[in-house]
Amino acid sequence: MFSLPNGVTIYTVKCTIYTEFVFCVHTAFIYRERKHLFDHAISDILFDMDKNAFESAKLKVLLKQNDPHGFGTLQEKTVHAVMKLYYEPDEDFHEVPVEGFIADIYRDGHIIEIQNGNFGKLRPKLSAFLPLYPVTVVLPIPHFKWLIWMNEESGELSDKHKSPVTGNAYHAFAELYRIKTFLKDPNLSFAFPLIDMDEYRLLNGWSRNKKRGSTRYDRMPLSLYDEIRVERTEDFMQFVPIDLQEPFTITDFAKAARIRRELAADAVPILMYLDILRRDGKRGREYLYRVEE
Repeated sequence: MFSLPNGVTIYTVKCTIYTEFVFCVHTAFIYRERKHLFDHAISDILFDMDKNAFESAKLKVLLKQNDPHGFGTLQEKTVHAVMKLYYEPDEDFHEVPVEGFIADIYRDGHIIEIQNGNFGKLRPKLSAFLPLYPVTVVLPIPHFKWLIWMNEESGELSDKHKSPVTGNAYHAFAELYRIKTFLKDPNLSFAFPLIDMDEYRLLNGWSRNKKRGSTRYDRMPLSLYDEIRVERTEDFMQFVPIDLQEPFTITDFAKAARIRRELAADAVPILMYLDILRRDGKRGREYLYRVEE
């Protein structure tokens, strides 16, 4: 048993090695200072973006997982569960049947879909939802990520190792390509929360150290670093670096945005499709681009 600063007392129960470990990790981070405090909302019906809301959602999911069966026993993964409570703390509005599908959140005529990847699976839902309802698609993006390897047989956990990759909102463009034909729909908006998280992977891959080809077991959110919102097509202009000299190549774009070239190569075609950029000749083997006037 222990008490939080707000007076809430939490009682622990005897758990498996997995649940006990995750319980300790999460409770330690409850006391951590966060870098940002968000008090804006995606729209009038969405829950305010603030530290207390994120911590509350995280704690609620943690307590659900703190049972003798261990973490990961929920039907949905942890990041998805936390984000759903974060955007809508009232679970009466979760998993609502709409137009023959199950919406993650449906309240006051607005749908929120939380997708951890593979936007291609969203196409049937978007086809059914967008003609009738405003839809916000949320893609949680790992910002700082620490990897923890799990031995399937013994349950032993490795030390945490920080991934060299720092996530940013440009990571969303590869997924946006999968729903490219919907991007101009005025009923479609996006939220890209950048989350610091632990990622647990099973040592069951095909390589000698069993890491390549391994299975991601779960991801545990630690803190909310930032959130990028796109509420209309024009908002995609925020992804064009302000100091980018025209005309520019994809390589120039990547340097100005301080991202890897492959991320810029994902972003530029989408920005062209949205009439934010246009092609303007070539320099050597690379195409040149300008901001559409």
